[in-house]
Amino acid sequence: MSLIRQVLLLIALALLLALTGGVLVAGGQLRELLSQQAAIKNADNAQALALAASQQGGDAALIELLMSAQFDTGHYQLLRWRKADGNIAFERVGAQQAGKAPPWLQQWVRIEAAPGVAQLSSGWQALGQVELATQLSYAYDALWASLLRVAAWTLVLALLALAAAWAVMSRIRRPLDDLARQADALAEGHFLQVQPSGVKELRPLSKALNGMVQRIEQLFAAHTAQLGLLREQAHCDALTGLFLRQHFLAELASALARDDGPSRASLLLIRLQDLAGVNRLLGREATDRALAQIGRALHPFADSHPGSLAGRLNGADFGLWLPETLTQTETESLREALHLALQGCAGEGGSGALHLALGGTEQSRSRPLSQWFALADQALAEAELRTGGDMAVVWRREEGEETSAALPQGEGAWRAQIEATLAQSRLRLLQYPVLDREGRLLHWECPLHLGLNLQGDGGAEFVSAMVWLPLAQRTGLSAEVDLAAVQAALQMTAADGQMRAVNLAPASLLAGDFLQRLRALLKSQPLAARQLALEFDVSAAQRQFALLAELSRAVHPLGVRLGLEHAGAQLQHIERLYQLGLDYVKLDRSVLLGVADDHGRASFVRSLVILLHGLSLQVMGEGVEQARDAQVLWDCGLAGVTGPWATTEAAATR
Repeated sequence: MSLIRQVLLLIALALLLALTGGVLVAGGQLRELLSQQAAIKNADNAQALALAASQQGGDAALIELLMSAQFDTGHYQLLRWRKADGNIAFERVGAQQAGKAPPWLQQWVRIEAAPGVAQLSSGWQALGQVELATQLSYAYDALWASLLRVAAWTLVLALLALAAAWAVMSRIRRPLDDLARQADALAEGHFLQVQPSGVKELRPLSKALNGMVQRIEQLFAAHTAQLGLLREQAHCDALTGLFLRQHFLAELASALARDDGPSRASLLLIRLQDLAGVNRLLGREATDRALAQIGRALHPFADSHPGSLAGRLNGADFGLWLPETLTQTETESLREALHLALQGCAGEGGSGALHLALGGTEQSRSRPLSQWFALADQALAEAELRTGGDMAVVWRREEGEETSAALPQGEGAWRAQIEATLAQSRLRLLQYPVLDREGRLLHWECPLHLGLNLQGDGGAEFVSAMVWLPLAQRTGLSAEVDLAAVQAALQMTAADGQMRAVNLAPASLLAGDFLQRLRALLKSQPLAARQLALEFDVSAAQRQFALLAELSRAVHPLGVRLGLEHAGAQLQHIERLYQLGLDYVKLDRSVLLGVADDHGRASFVRSLVILLHGLSLQVMGEGVEQARDAQVLWDCGLAGVTGPWATTEAAATR
């Protein structure tokens, strides 16, 4: 029981005891008063009756007749005439009459009044004495009515006192609730500030907790900044600030493997020609400044295209990958930026020796990484042959059938086909294990494959999200597909009781009724829902922060977990990450690749895990290929890993 309830219960008990005691005391006083009034009435009635009897001239028959008539009025319980010699001449005794008061009152509360006694005489002759006791039903009725009035007023006063106590305790409870909410939020990794309490005794406590929360938040901010420095040391070239070759290739491989995004992309290689000759002509420092200028030119271009990657591949070579096809205008804009960068080196006295060659390729994201670089290298070699006094740009484009991009059947036809696929349940969830350090299964990652007729010939083949997701997004059916995936995962979980994670598209959050329908679906299978996790690409936390937080508040009461996948350096730029209500984060394979052989990369991962653990988030890793990397990741504090190594391990233990 809460402290507030205990205090209110204590107040109610004290009021009950006090007011009950008050009623009992008031009842006792009323009983004494009524007893005295009844005794006085008995005495008065006895005197009046004796006076009336004395006027009968001593005639015993008349006196008895008078007394009998008086008793028959019903106001007396006892009427007795005792003669002077002690003998009883007349006596009538009646039963106690019932009144409006309940019978138990007469049993538990006794009103006792002495009978009235008066001397009876005729002139100077003593005839004896009269004893009279009045019926007490009227006294009990008066006592009962008084007790009811006292009890009613007591109840009113008790309710008013309780209302006042409730108001006072509510005034105290609000700041206490705020402090408890602040403590709970801090335990969950949320930095919540509360208004200083209006209660004098609680004001120092609320200020102290606010100060503590602020200091912890500053500590996390400092840790995040330090994490950024570690990331730059582990992943970035110190001279240009661009990704190092290993990290650029890892990020590119991860981008090509993802299901979301456009179907075609661009890779551009940039080379400062004859680097050795430039070094001899300009010197090492001037050459380094020229390379840094090239890096500064690539930075804003990559930043202006979300999802782009820029890296320094070796001494003279740079790479730029964009998840889109470059237009002629964008190509000229990049060329102009690089030209201005070279002009900035004019003061070195040898800017004429600086020549850049650009070779690029546009391909489907489904192509292997080796093919991307093969075509880009061919274009770069051709550009070097063309380079004279100007900057040469050569593109090698591989034209191919891209169903999802071109939609040759038309959006209406694709929409109808996806709707028919869902109606006929032509879908399947693949299963990839996520293992903990002891090799135990944490959950299954379940990417969705849809059976689509890509060729338009009536045949259907199951395709990954890389193919069907662009179709679903362009036809406005991503929410329908995601709901179908959740339904399939719930059915599989209900059958075997194993936990599964389903990836949902950020675009589904934009559908107006998606959240309502998702909750209804989860509530229809509550047991299976407790074994379900919903995952979103880390971009959802950047672009649909409010919607993702709303989803978290909606599904957590149902026992559903929520996670981010493909996470990496973007986490540093997501403000209020702690307010999303996440349960776990999966680090992208580009962050983890080669961690066993790179101490700087391992330090970055360890610091990132510490930061996320401080927010009460579980951390897992994606795309782990080697046992050595997995061991280092366990040492860094990861709770689970997935990827080729985990799949092989799970298969070996079956």
